Amino acid sequence: MKVAIVHELLTMRGGAERVLRILGDMFPDAPIYTLLYDEKKLGDWFPKERVKTSYLQNKIFPTPYALLPTPLRFNHHLYLPFFPKAVESWDFNDFNLVISTSSAFTHGIITNGKPKHLSYIHSPARYLWDRTHDVLDRADKGILGPIKRRYLERTFHKLRIWDSEAAARPDKLLAASKEVQRRIELYWRRDSEVVYPPIDDFWLTIKTQNPKPKTQSYFLIASTLVPYKQIDIAIDACNNGKRVLKIVGEGPDKKRLQNLAGPTVEFLGYVSHEDLKNLYANAKATIFPGLEDFGLVPPESMACGTPVVAFGKGGALETVTEETGVFFEEQTSDSLLEAIEKVEQKKFDPSTLHSQAQKFSRERFEEDIRKSIGEMNCR
Repeated sequence: MKVAIVHELLTMRGGAERVLRILGDMFPDAPIYTLLYDEKKLGDWFPKERVKTSYLQNKIFPTPYALLPTPLRFNHHLYLPFFPKAVESWDFNDFNLVISTSSAFTHGIITNGKPKHLSYIHSPARYLWDRTHDVLDRADKGILGPIKRRYLERTFHKLRIWDSEAAARPDKLLAASKEVQRRIELYWRRDSEVVYPPIDDFWLTIKTQNPKPKTQSYFLIASTLVPYKQIDIAIDACNNGKRVLKIVGEGPDKKRLQNLAGPTVEFLGYVSHEDLKNLYANAKATIFPGLEDFGLVPPESMACGTPVVAFGKGGALETVTEETGVFFEEQTSDSLLEAIEKVEQKKFDPSTLHSQAQKFSRERFEEDIRKSIGEMNCR
């Protein structure tokens, strides 16, 4: 069986790229198609020889874009109107099965039933649906704000029409969580099956029995630094509560967040798995403040024997329990600080935390994927 894998953007490391990496290991001969590819950032995960990019990368695109400096050339916001045509341009006739992982566009590839198309949906594009007004409000700021807003309003309207039509193309949809499943039904009017994304085996090999006492008094965030992750409310809560907060990750919102940070907040940037394991293991709790479709950070933290303080909506409700963390009900610094105070007073059983994390193993994920493929009669 000849398999191809399709992924939106290979320009930064995140949870979606970790899932892609596992799919790539499951099908080592499958080429990986992507709209844009940054070899410097992802070349060690996805070698150049295996990646097939769209014409947007290959400079067949109009010269002004091809001549952009690298940081701008990989800014996907510049390409939004052109992504649908790019994903539709790929020809998969030589394959039996195409597996797409989609957060916005790749579910819209054209296969016409030959080959079969299995699409793993991380989320219907939030900026096209439930976060549209937030995005437009942010774009409206500044001297050029009204122009940017009008441009995005027109662009989003066209993309929503395309997105609704393209959602009918895959032969089968897998949703990354019940929250994503709900949104697939709401926006696309399609059924889907839930297959939770896995955490790396690395985390589940950590032994949490007879744990060492936590040697430091800090809270931890591990996240891409973008506005919707709501890291600013965690910074505000720790500023006000004089709690030490360590933030792991990089992203375009870093400068703004650094300007908000008080003396108890430290930015660590990108860290290795081994260093992150130690940070998880020694933290009082990991803070997960955003409204997420799923989120790999809570299971990783629990695998290291550390509870989670999470916003009580979305995917966190499917990973965190009352035995493994504390929820806060409003996305405000005051509500989060109350939850921080609660988690400081509770005792958590490391074996219970680890058992909860095991529900999101790679072995279980691979079994679910192979089962779904077996049901599709791809040969």
